[in-house]
Amino acid sequence: MCKHLYGLVRQTVSIMLFAPLWTSMALSQARGPLKVLESNPRYFTDGSGKAIYLAGSHNWGNFQDNGHRTVGGDPPAVFDWGGYLNLLGRFNHNFFRLWRWETPKWTDEDPPGVKYARPHPWMRTGPGLALDHKPKFDLTRFDPEYFERLKKRVIGAGARGIYVSIMLFEGWGAQNLDVWECHPFHGNNNINGIEADADRDGRGLEFYTLQNSPMGQKVLELQEAYVRKVIDTVNHLDNVVYEVCNEAGPYSTEWQYHTIRFIKNYESQKAKQHPVGMTFQHKGGSNAALFDSPADWISPNPGDPPQSYLEDPPANSGKKVIVNDTDHLCGHSCGDAIWVWKSFCRGLNVLFMEELTPSPNWRDSARTGMGQVRRYAEKVDLIAMTPHNELSSTRYCLAKPGFAYLILQPGNRGQFRVDLREFAGTIFQVEWLDIQADRTVPGKPIQGGERVLFDTPFSGPAVLYLWR
Repeated sequence: MCKHLYGLVRQTVSIMLFAPLWTSMALSQARGPLKVLESNPRYFTDGSGKAIYLAGSHNWGNFQDNGHRTVGGDPPAVFDWGGYLNLLGRFNHNFFRLWRWETPKWTDEDPPGVKYARPHPWMRTGPGLALDHKPKFDLTRFDPEYFERLKKRVIGAGARGIYVSIMLFEGWGAQNLDVWECHPFHGNNNINGIEADADRDGRGLEFYTLQNSPMGQKVLELQEAYVRKVIDTVNHLDNVVYEVCNEAGPYSTEWQYHTIRFIKNYESQKAKQHPVGMTFQHKGGSNAALFDSPADWISPNPGDPPQSYLEDPPANSGKKVIVNDTDHLCGHSCGDAIWVWKSFCRGLNVLFMEELTPSPNWRDSARTGMGQVRRYAEKVDLIAMTPHNELSSTRYCLAKPGFAYLILQPGNRGQFRVDLREFAGTIFQVEWLDIQADRTVPGKPIQGGERVLFDTPFSGPAVLYLWR
């Protein structure tokens, strides 16, 4: 009982502590559906002709009530959905992942204890009890509570101008926790004779593969029926993005490719088509598998030094829309405004893995940074802006050369040069953003025609905005 109350307090009160500080922003309805912007495929567009930059925070419990990262308790703590939307609104965010947890019960060590999650896609009708001592699942009958909550959460976010990435499957737990014991596709937990753990090793990783067997085909058919039900539930909504699976390993590649194609084919018969994403395959996956996929958007891992999406994100070539997500870079232990701005200047959208701890704390830096880049994404002609590392000695420059430049100076107060040699006689207006204080400082107009030397007018990291 005490553990349950502690988990409830931790998850609800920690969010509510934000409430007195929040000032809700007037956000317009999210428009869409999103599609890849043909003229600048680093971004999506909503059909208005402008580029849509995506940035926001996400948390494990923002869909199902979920004991992950809490002390636990059954039923699990109720997530403060309204408080979460207010947090996103306060920091000017417009995107998050809507997390799915596949199992109703598991044990974890962070913090230690038994954990629970609900609701789930299928009804628990019995006859008989599953291994969590509750009625077995009927995998042919969907639970209306699950899909009604899904629809309401996507609608609620859209009313605030927020786009939602719907996570269809979750593969990290199967590799790292004992989630398979109570998983609906475990043979002891359903009335349909389905056992997806083909080698019976207690992990169930085959669930995330294309199993070449009669049982494997039945599993795939049930997975596809679930995906169709999700699409049928939210297809009419504009602010939908799909993610196939969170961090299933490289064994899942062909299954994820298949699911991406399945979503696209099924939605092609519907009124609206939405972007489909593939995120990093932990562990042992490769970023190349993401770029080679049929997905519209991807989230990479840190990569080798030439691909350090955490420390020095590579410039997006435009092959895919990239969402740089700290969940796949460092979990929930890193990310700040400098990382956000580095990603933005390299043509990457961003997501931040949140524990939803109250302000002030180190996470406020990333939260504020995402609001800043969204503000400038609206301010500039983002559709025409591309990464130009060569135009600034800092190597972080998003520009439409000759018209507008956003340049990050990531260190302390200092000097750097911007290459404006091709634009002799052009007058550029100057604005500085103090990233830490979140304030702008006007500068004196400058003239092109040379590599112009700039002095940061305050201590700390800065952004220089030039426009003609």
